[in-house]
Amino acid sequence: MAVITISRKYGSGGDEIARRVCEILGYRYFDKNLMAQIAMKVGLSEHELVDYSEDNYKVRGFLERLLDTKRVVTEVKSWTRDASGAQTVTVEELNEERCIELVRSAVRAAHAHGNVVILGRGGQAILKEMPGVLHVRIEAPLGACVMRVQSKENLSLNAAETLTRERDQAAAAYLNRFYGINWADPLNYHLTLNSCKWDIEDAAQIIVSAVSHLRGGDL
Repeated sequence: MAVITISRKYGSGGDEIARRVCEILGYRYFDKNLMAQIAMKVGLSEHELVDYSEDNYKVRGFLERLLDTKRVVTEVKSWTRDASGAQTVTVEELNEERCIELVRSAVRAAHAHGNVVILGRGGQAILKEMPGVLHVRIEAPLGACVMRVQSKENLSLNAAETLTRERDQAAAAYLNRFYGINWADPLNYHLTLNSCKWDIEDAAQIIVSAVSHLRGGDL
């Protein structure tokens, strides 16, 4: 029961490759729906689970981070009824630390279940030393990523480049801030693919081949 983590540059096609790998292997895709199911199994209420990942992380200035480490990220609501049937709502504020803790719990629980592809969310760091995990990095030249983003998002070339750079910067900052790793360091991965060299199907097949050669829980 292997697990595959996939880290990708924005616009590299990593999302599409991850989904194709799931289709080929019959693995589950680690998305918000799966996170909600896992939450219940590990004793987290569904309203607690916040998908706080590099996809929605915003780069903050050093001084802002230094002075505001307990910054509220989101609010979650839960509803309860008393014996009379009256309904009350409870609002809980979650800061960055609590959100990251919840994501880590969900990723570790997914690993315990196995047969899952985890896209982003710090999977390569959270499961770094865990057995039976293949860590994959999807790369592509900036120009190719920008062209894909421009087509997908219907943006101007300049806007697409700005968005691509911002998303990659945010992802790198997220992993450095919460896991202390260099996002682009090849030593964080077992396999790195340039998606300009292979199409989605071929890239997915390479990953499938690599995971089939996991032995004794390790490469």
